[in-house]
Amino acid sequence: MNQAAVWSKVDQYIAERLIEQDVILDNVLTNNQEAGLPVIDVSQAQGKFLNLLVRLHGSKRILEIGTLGGYSTIWLARALPSNGQLVTLELDPHHAQIAAANLALAQVQDKVEIRVGEALQQLALMRDEGVEAFDFIFIDADKPNNPAYLKWALHFSHPGTVIVGDNVVRGGEVLDENNPDPRVIGVRQFYDLLAEESRITATAIQTVGSKGYDGFMIGLVTR
Repeated sequence: MNQAAVWSKVDQYIAERLIEQDVILDNVLTNNQEAGLPVIDVSQAQGKFLNLLVRLHGSKRILEIGTLGGYSTIWLARALPSNGQLVTLELDPHHAQIAAANLALAQVQDKVEIRVGEALQQLALMRDEGVEAFDFIFIDADKPNNPAYLKWALHFSHPGTVIVGDNVVRGGEVLDENNPDPRVIGVRQFYDLLAEESRITATAIQTVGSKGYDGFMIGLVTR
């Protein structure tokens, strides 16, 4: 059995032992596939990891940059208290439409606002609207804009805000400073900004599993 197959089998083992079977989330993934959405959702284990982070932190307000079909959105929204709110940003109207249906299926639509359009424009609008800071921010959108998303995340943070970024290892390609892939360049610039920014303390954890070899960044805003 090759390494990638082992990673996937272990993910399956973890899910079977530690994550309750959830017909709704299974249906969400099926809906996304049938709607032609790219198969880039977080895994079950990663979804529960995000859910637990929110619960451990006691977050009441979440910002998600990158909705896709709402799979990670549901994991995050389920961790919120009854008066919690999640704002999620999605570029593609079709993706947003599928996500809205999935959120309704999971009965979390009352906690979630989907904002449709280019994320950087939406973030600027949110600033102009005076949207208050968030307790937890999940960055999982187009990687070339990761540095800009981090700057906006810091704008919408307060001391104690947790910021998580997905796909920050990219199969180890982040090591190659000459890699021309805009996604790798964006992630490397993301690291550079984290290293220079005094308002946040952060680390990154490499991950393997059904999503391949990648990683999460987790940071705590300190001021």
